[in-house]
Amino acid sequence: MGVPFISSHAKRRDQVVALDLGGRTTKAVHVQRRGDQFSLLNYSVLDSPIFEKSFSPDVLAEHLKNVSRALGNRGRQVTLALGVNETIFRQVEAPLMPIPDLRLMLKFNTKTYLQQELPDHVFDCQFAASSLSARTGDGSKANLASQKHKILVGGVKKQTLDDVQAAFRTAGLIADHVVPGLVGPVNAFEMAEPETFAKDVTALVELGFKHSTITILDCGEIMLNRVVAIGGDRLTQGLAEALNISYQEAENIKLGMPGEVLANLEPLIHPLGRELRASLDYFEKNHDKTVGKVFLSGGSARCDLIVQSLQAEMMVPCQVWSPTKCLQMTLPPDKLSEIEQVASQLTVALGAAAASF
Repeated sequence: MGVPFISSHAKRRDQVVALDLGGRTTKAVHVQRRGDQFSLLNYSVLDSPIFEKSFSPDVLAEHLKNVSRALGNRGRQVTLALGVNETIFRQVEAPLMPIPDLRLMLKFNTKTYLQQELPDHVFDCQFAASSLSARTGDGSKANLASQKHKILVGGVKKQTLDDVQAAFRTAGLIADHVVPGLVGPVNAFEMAEPETFAKDVTALVELGFKHSTITILDCGEIMLNRVVAIGGDRLTQGLAEALNISYQEAENIKLGMPGEVLANLEPLIHPLGRELRASLDYFEKNHDKTVGKVFLSGGSARCDLIVQSLQAEMMVPCQVWSPTKCLQMTLPPDKLSEIEQVASQLTVALGAAAASF
């Protein structure tokens, strides 16, 4: 599922470069498709420039050049995933109508359909898989038109989109697709764990820098998605303050030897665990189904203690999954030796790439 704000609608490509513009690091991947097989040709994880309330096109352009060089300048067309601060992702119900008409309807009725005023936004949407199935089943066209259908909606401020396009032009690149990063883990999970995706009730938790997201899937259908304003940054900052050490020292301890600061780290993790558990409770109460397993990804998922603490708080088995599981590794030797350590950070970028093939 792409829900792109920009889409070139070009012919199907056999190679995709995708970027996840994160709060602390930008993750980039170069993926090739041959038939039903996908190969990871290269990846990069670079420190992001510091953005305030909005993007600076000039700063972003220079950063894009650096990312492109790190990938070996592999093509001008790029898919970009933007984070939860820059985008919205919602599910709404609306009558059956052409997608261009849906975009206009959303643009002029955001209060009705998205429960908030969103002036000067650009929207894109697509029918959810369940609605697509209904459309191909029995029933007259009149009945289908009168029914409400589940729609996946992405939105971004027009100014943000204009700034992104300007930055790409300055960098000599083309923003071929721009998508909400929140759909990245879902796309990547479907590719990496197709059987579990299609058959089970699961939760995907992406532990980001400033935010964490939880998406609950029921046999491949998104049932709930939520953004929690707690990420790895708060854990590191809290640890630095508790131990009176630098931010970088706290980050190294968090990932390298968390057992030594267990008493300081656990109280920082509990609020996140409680928020995630509340999301599970809400889903289970309203749908009378139980989430069987939670799959974790993101930078902080590399810390076993964080995973164990979240599992204890959510009371559901937790597993760190790799978005590269289904990919053939065609990487430079130095990248090949590091891929296991960074794989969980590439989830959003790989999911954005999957939406662009």
